[in-house]
Amino acid sequence: MSSAAATEGTWRAGLATPVRWAGAATGLAVNALVSYSPEPDVDLLYGFPVFGLCAMAGAFTADVIARPSPGRLRVAEVTPRRIRDQLPRILTAALAAQAVVLLVLLIVAATTASADADGRSGHALSVTCPAGTHLLSPWPGPYYAWPALGGLALGTVACALFLRRVTARSGSDDQRRTSVRAAVGAWGVLVSAPLFAVSSTMGVVALSSPCAGGMMQVASWGLIATAVTSALTAGHCLCVLLLPRAYDKERP
Repeated sequence: MSSAAATEGTWRAGLATPVRWAGAATGLAVNALVSYSPEPDVDLLYGFPVFGLCAMAGAFTADVIARPSPGRLRVAEVTPRRIRDQLPRILTAALAAQAVVLLVLLIVAATTASADADGRSGHALSVTCPAGTHLLSPWPGPYYAWPALGGLALGTVACALFLRRVTARSGSDDQRRTSVRAAVGAWGVLVSAPLFAVSSTMGVVALSSPCAGGMMQVASWGLIATAVTSALTAGHCLCVLLLPRAYDKERP
């Protein structure tokens, strides 16, 4: 490789990090300027997917910029590359498990939701106690579930297409793993941040029940533990998204 090509490659790689940060900053700016719903809780659930998708777009743009220009000599590789060989295994497994938990919680919330005191369907949880029936809200029923499910679906498709593109293209393994980690970090925000919002909301409602039994208390603390875990995971995914090269030495 000539010195000019090496210089160009170094310049491209250095430009990728600011582009990833710009994608995240764009997501924050859009959330600050746009109100998706008059209800703060629903607005937050829309904000997480918008931020994650903007971050995913930034990671994709950074990968396009950092991709090395082909040299004069191209050598065919006979060893097939698989997407799962490029993924950070522990983080991917943790995010897949959290995605399943998010879906389960949303299904449970949707099947148990009822109308609130204003008659709005899917906004509250009805609890029957010896002293009477109580409506506890906000409860992440169907009205709150669509932003989380929509963002998760769009982000999963975008991440899968991105991973397929990165795995198939030419370049070094380090460059591919950096791009893959950034994409997984963006997808992780789309999984763990809504999970934090849903589990913490359900946990607070369950703890505030005036006649919570032993099983309800166990479920409440399980939800709070899930909220704490997902919050830590979201923070880690944000670091992986913005600084993927810091994790290059980890086992893929």
